[in-house]
Amino acid sequence: MTMPSGQRGGFRVGWDLLLSAPTYRPTHSGELMRRIALLFALLLSAQQSSLATQSAEEEVTQVVRGLFEAMAAADSARVRELFNPQARLIGTGGGEDGMEVRILPIERFIAAVGGADGWNERIWDVEVRVDDNLATVWTKYDFLLHGQFSHCGVDSFQLVRTTDGWKIISIADTRRTEGCEAPPDG
Repeated sequence: MTMPSGQRGGFRVGWDLLLSAPTYRPTHSGELMRRIALLFALLLSAQQSSLATQSAEEEVTQVVRGLFEAMAAADSARVRELFNPQARLIGTGGGEDGMEVRILPIERFIAAVGGADGWNERIWDVEVRVDDNLATVWTKYDFLLHGQFSHCGVDSFQLVRTTDGWKIISIADTRRTEGCEAPPDG
């Protein structure tokens, strides 16, 4: 497109501004290379940090899903491997006023899993947060006993990273039999 003398199109004006702007000129090529190397190192570090966080989140999720698989299989030995020996389970809800709190030592839970038959806890809308050696998982669930709905609620897991991997240190849950939503996969 031909412009009258003295007028310029928007695109051309933008290039003119870029070309006329003062530019950074390093005093010598070594300084330029150091700046490029620093930028590259920063970008690489940010990417690795993101991958490490993603990996930790996947590891934590795998531990939680592993618990439900072990429960369905009545595998108390596997359940024991996933927990810190001093872990506790805290159940809320129920009772006449709906405010009951039950605290169960891990050994009683492990024994119950070993004698379980037909347990199936399904989870969805899993949220995982990790900071250093601490992780939290918040997820909706429903619990089926021999294929029949028993109850639903929210599970809240606390995990710590140890030399043996991520271990569950506590689970708190809500339990109700009404007002439950179905998991997305049915």
